[in-house]
Amino acid sequence: MPRLFTGLEVPADIGQSLSFLRGGLPGARWIDPENYHVTLRFIGDVDDALAHEVADMLDQVRRREFSLQLDGLSSFGGRKPRAVVATIAQTPAMMELQAEHERLMQRMGLEPEGRKYTPHVTLARLRESSSREVADYLTARGGFRTAPFPVSRFVLFSSRSSVGGGPYVVEAAYPLAA
Repeated sequence: MPRLFTGLEVPADIGQSLSFLRGGLPGARWIDPENYHVTLRFIGDVDDALAHEVADMLDQVRRREFSLQLDGLSSFGGRKPRAVVATIAQTPAMMELQAEHERLMQRMGLEPEGRKYTPHVTLARLRESSSREVADYLTARGGFRTAPFPVSRFVLFSSRSSVGGGPYVVEAAYPLAA
C-alpha cells in the first residue's frame, strides 16, 4: 500500500542553500537535501486502485507556472517543538493549486485535511530539542531567504510508511502551463 502526497519539488540550488542550515541543534534529525519538498496535500496510505484514481484525477488540474520564495525559518510544535522548517512566501497561485488538490481529494471521498495549510519545507524533525535550543537556532539564522524560483510542475510523491523524512519517489509529474 503506497503512502501518497502531492507536492512541489525544491530545485537543487535551493536545496543546497537549505543544506547549509544543517547542524547546530541538539536532538535534530536532519532531512536529506534530495528529500526537500513542499507538501500540497497529504493523501495517506491507499490501495493501488485508489492510487491510480488519484493519479488520474490530478491529471485534470490546469494551472499556470508560478514562482516561490523561501522567506525565513520557523518551527512547528510550540512549547514542544517537533520540526524546524523553511517558510514560504505565500502566493495566490500556490494557494489556489493547494486548494484545488484539497477539493479533488475530498471529491474522491478522502477526509478533509484537519489543519490549516501552512506551506513549508521541513528541514529537521525534532525529538529531544528544547524550545530554548530551537529558539537559539532560529535566532542565529533569522535572515534566511532565497531568490524566487520557478515552479513548472507538481508531483505525486510516494514514501514508505515506516520512514519519516524520505526517501520520496516521484510517482507522476503534472506540468503547469507556461
